[in-house]
Amino acid sequence: QVQLVESGGGLVQPGGSLTLSCAASGNIFKVNTMGWYRQAPGKQRELVADITSGGSTNYADSVKGRFTISSDNAKNTVYLQMNSLQPEDEAVYYCRFGVLGFGNIFNRNYWGQGTQVTVSS
Repeated sequence: QVQLVESGGGLVQPGGSLTLSCAASGNIFKVNTMGWYRQAPGKQRELVADITSGGSTNYADSVKGRFTISSDNAKNTVYLQMNSLQPEDEAVYYCRFGVLGFGNIFNRNYWGQGTQVTVSS
């Protein structure tokens, strides 16, 4: 099993910044991909950004130029730097790790518990 611990959510004013982090631990042989998703009330969970173990990144159009995903592979940690936050960014943010565990032959996705980001003046 793999456990993910998220941190960094909170309340921020429009135009402000927050950094989320998510650390994975447990049965990890190799982390293949990491990502951040968000879910606002009444909406489906959507991809915000993801990153491969090689450093290739992908962003939702709505956050390009404002959010930056990065990772520390040695620490099995992924970050999401969020700048110029707007009310439409308000959501519960979830991290996801795609992990190959020791003794396994298939990649498996694990999810964090979610952290609330509130954007309000």
